[in-house]
Amino acid sequence: MAHNREHFPSIGDIAEKTDISIESNQSDSVLNTKESSESSERPLEEVTSLCMQCGEQGITRLLLTSIPYFREVIVMSFRCDHCGTSNNEIQSAGTVREEGTIYTARILFRSDLNRQIVRSSTCVVQIPEYELTLPPSRGQLTTIEGLLRDIVTDLATEQPLRRIRAEAAYVKIQSILDGIQSIIGQVDGEDLASNSPLPSNSVTSPITIILDDPAGSSFIEFVESMADSRWNMRTYRRTAEQNIALGFAARDDIPNASTEESLTRIQATDITESSDNLGHGQEDMDGEVYEFPGKCSSCGHSLVTRMKKVIIPHFKDILIMSTNCDRCGYRDNEVKSGTAISALGKRITLKVIDREDLSRDILKSETSGLSIPEIDLVLQAGTLGGRFTTVEGILHQIYEELSDKVFASGDSSIKDVNTEGRNIFDSFLKNLKQYGFFKVANADRPFTLILDDPLANSYVQNLYAPDPDPNMEIMTYERTWQQNEELGINDMKVEGYET
Repeated sequence: MAHNREHFPSIGDIAEKTDISIESNQSDSVLNTKESSESSERPLEEVTSLCMQCGEQGITRLLLTSIPYFREVIVMSFRCDHCGTSNNEIQSAGTVREEGTIYTARILFRSDLNRQIVRSSTCVVQIPEYELTLPPSRGQLTTIEGLLRDIVTDLATEQPLRRIRAEAAYVKIQSILDGIQSIIGQVDGEDLASNSPLPSNSVTSPITIILDDPAGSSFIEFVESMADSRWNMRTYRRTAEQNIALGFAARDDIPNASTEESLTRIQATDITESSDNLGHGQEDMDGEVYEFPGKCSSCGHSLVTRMKKVIIPHFKDILIMSTNCDRCGYRDNEVKSGTAISALGKRITLKVIDREDLSRDILKSETSGLSIPEIDLVLQAGTLGGRFTTVEGILHQIYEELSDKVFASGDSSIKDVNTEGRNIFDSFLKNLKQYGFFKVANADRPFTLILDDPLANSYVQNLYAPDPDPNMEIMTYERTWQQNEELGINDMKVEGYET
């Protein structure tokens, strides 16, 4: 649904018009003239509203604006002059997104605290370093610094009472408060009122801010471009329970089945939908998803591993396995070969030159190495395990794995963020991410993707199949004795093993 630009100007346009209006009003005041006629064109709409605290009438101000690279929003501000009650809220004015979104920002520098945040009423905020999760609350337009200050204010309110009634909870929450205050500074009147920009030096303890919004209405600002190495966004399909919670579906939509049974049946088809959407593979004749009971390796809770056989055209059969724990949220997806061991190894070299190449299906087996010579990226066999996705998807997964291991870990390389090595790795991640965001037909930064699989179980989609692909080179080779030894092939005995 397209919105009129006149009704939803950007925040920058509104600020510019407001400054002009203020200057005009000041000039009119000096000259003792009548009020400016532009007052009727103010970007704010004011309506009289009932104050729920004192029962008197207050004023609600509405601002219709658009946030660059995000969407149209409505910013609301209420204030009652009788009792002093005030409230600020933000709501989405765009269409409902088909998928949920997860935004991740790594706070390594003080300047990262200035990133703008849109937190909708359905958004869950997480700070993994402190094991802190904020449930959905009212919509909010703020910065990361403002979010952290709100957390400190809310948690500190009941601390004196917790110290008496629940000392263990007091100690745990106080450690969180001390950690956050060390990043934003002490919360006092002078500091809260300060509008000066934050210095760019590194924070004492890097943290990660995660916004998980199933409605897709939340946002974290990136710096310069979407290739920002400390910012990431990914989308996911909402579950049936999330759709019910958001009001997009009713519990009675699936007759003769409880909600739990409906969710189980829907989750069982996730792996089938994944294979169809990502791999575009032909389904097996029976199209059946097999289930195997097991235990979660993270929490020990009982779970089910689902497996489906998929046939990739012009390649071979593969097995897609999916594990999802409802108790702790642990998830794991793997891809295995469904055929015999190949007699030869295979090396696939793909020249990625445009956006269409990023959409190619790719199967990286657990025995395949991956490299991009342009940025000196080399992943050894076993890294990431088996993956069945697209070229763009594999780049995002590599970025997430590397950034999580480096940014979120507590080793000395993160604490000393101003070292030359830190800057080099930050530049490396930025280059890696830029490859996943081609915006034009002919990419400014083409690169080479190489898959080297001694078992020949990896695959890259040929857009010209069955004819040769001009941008892809496939070479087979004989495995060395060392490779066979590492794969355990030298010790295999398939004939005469009875004796």
